[in-house]
Amino acid sequence: MDLILARNRTDLIKARGGGTLALVPTMGALHEGHRSLIRLARDRADQVVVSVFVNPLQFGPGEDYSRYPRTFDADLAACREEGVDVVFAPAAGDMYLPDRQVSVCAGEMGRIVEGASRPGHFDGMLTVVLKLFNLVRPDVAVFGQKDAQQLSMIRRMVADLDVPVEVVGAPTVREPDGLALSSRNRYLSAGERRVALALSRALRAGAGEPTPARVRAAASKVLAEAPPELELDYLVLVDPATFTEVSDPYEGEAVLAVAAKVGATRLIDNMVVRLGR
Repeated sequence: MDLILARNRTDLIKARGGGTLALVPTMGALHEGHRSLIRLARDRADQVVVSVFVNPLQFGPGEDYSRYPRTFDADLAACREEGVDVVFAPAAGDMYLPDRQVSVCAGEMGRIVEGASRPGHFDGMLTVVLKLFNLVRPDVAVFGQKDAQQLSMIRRMVADLDVPVEVVGAPTVREPDGLALSSRNRYLSAGERRVALALSRALRAGAGEPTPARVRAAASKVLAEAPPELELDYLVLVDPATFTEVSDPYEGEAVLAVAAKVGATRLIDNMVVRLGR
């Protein structure tokens, strides 16, 4: 079956096939990490829909909405190669009414960690995700673990609002040298890319330690030794369900998350660590 391009709600309704459906929401600029999400979706459902929409609601003032990479032709080619059934690529005017008033409120979890650095970001993200769920009506939705707080908040929204969709998290895909794949990596110069490797090195250093205090100390040491081009935003060790900080004594899984600017590019990364026995 050839890939169907749905540009609006009417096209999307016509494209809906039978059987189970998996949704992979993206903002385009697809890379190998996105492809891994599509492959996981293909394993979980009869039909795969990939949305390509750069959501203006989740960008704050001064962020990179206008220059966010848009590579639609290449995205379509990647979706064809991966056997995607439908690409849903609406315009902003098709997604949002001009007099839109109602949005999703991310709550307290949306105001901490990444939410503290990007006020309103998670409100905008959850709003578009809920709209996509309502429009596409998937049985399964696949998101990357790289955006760990986003994944946790979507699971929270689905539970709190009784949204009938199974949310599946997919492992972070990395370059051979450890850099987490991101559409924003293309902003980095060769020198900045080398500096950015400090993020994954810090996570690996922390992941080998048994207690919260030692995890933070090991990761912080790596970041403290990074070149001055790296401007740290945060390094946190948090409960994966609430994103509140954990401290000694603590046993079980936690998320070690980092955000930093390298030059003009803001990058995030995280790693699941297992503490205690």
